[in-house]
Order: sequence, then C-alpha cells, then structure tokens
Amino acid sequence: MSLSHDDVKRIARLARIRVDDDEAAGYRDQLNGIFGLIEEMQAIDTRGVEPMAHARDVFQRLRADQPDQPDQTDRRDAFQAVAPQVEDGLYLVPKVIE
Repeated sequence: MSLSHDDVKRIARLARIRVDDDEAAGYRDQLNGIFGLIEEMQAIDTRGVEPMAHARDVFQRLRADQPDQPDQTDRRDAFQAVAPQVEDGLYLVPKVIE
C-alpha cells in the first residue's frame, strides 16, 4: 500500500492539520516507508512462533508478603486512636456531596 500526495492532504484535512505541499511530500515518504516496513513484517512466516508479552524474558523478583517487623501486623487501633471520628473500625468523614 502506498499513499499519494492527495491521500496525505486528505488525511491532514480530516485530522484538521494544516499541511503545505512540501510537508505533504515529506509525510507521504515517511508514511510509505512505514507501510513498506509493515508489508515486510507481514511477509515473514511466523507459524510455529510462540507469541511473547515482551521481547526479552523478563521476570520480577518476588518476595514473600510478610511484615518486616513483628509489631507491624495490625496497627489499626493505633492509627484510629488519633482519628477525629471512628465508628465500628471505620473512619467517619463529613459529607461533601449532597
């Protein structure tokens, strides 16, 4: 697929982009180069190639989800002790939307 000068001008008009003739010629060449690359990539036989999520085999190092210090297991009571209003373990806030 290749674009003509008129195609580029039409696309620019649809996108509401002002493009003069010199710019349109440059964009035409760039877009036709991109379309050529896409055609080359589509011509490659990829049967039997497993799809990948990333170009490199990247793995996250995971650690056990455990508290670093034993006293940090449940500090809700300590946090709620300084809250202005608490009821049944929930923070009470003023109504801001009616």
